[in-house]
Amino acid sequence: MKKFTFCLKLLLIPAFCLFLTAFSLNDTLEDYTSFLQKSFSDHYDFSQENTVVKKYELNVTNNGFCRYKRYFNNGKIEYFAFKLAKFKDLDYYGTTTSGQLYLRTKNDDVIVQTYNDKKGDVDSMGTCVVIPLKNIEAEDLNLIRDNLTKITKP
Repeated sequence: MKKFTFCLKLLLIPAFCLFLTAFSLNDTLEDYTSFLQKSFSDHYDFSQENTVVKKYELNVTNNGFCRYKRYFNNGKIEYFAFKLAKFKDLDYYGTTTSGQLYLRTKNDDVIVQTYNDKKGDVDSMGTCVVIPLKNIEAEDLNLIRDNLTKITKP
């Protein structure tokens, strides 16, 4: 009987552990991107550039891209895009009330395009995207960095 009980314990303990891990929460790319989209939308500071920019679009997509487009008053359009998996680090210059977030990539991974520019349309590659932010605390910046880092890990 003791041998039967011992064998039963050997089977039930791993089965119970497997059962518990089946219900553990694993965050997905969609969770990370929706958090980033909400953070950027909530803290975007249009007042830093409203004298030259008439509108902007800032999107973090579910397929892992960050796209930032600015429409200037003179008709010029700037477009920045990079794959979130290429994220390297971020820097924030400013105060908690207003500043600029630099999202840096590993190499020249940021697509930079300009349209309707007097100097001519440009297609090039860059290493960072600069996003104006307001009312952001250090904890918020750390959460943004953590979410971007989780996306880059395989």
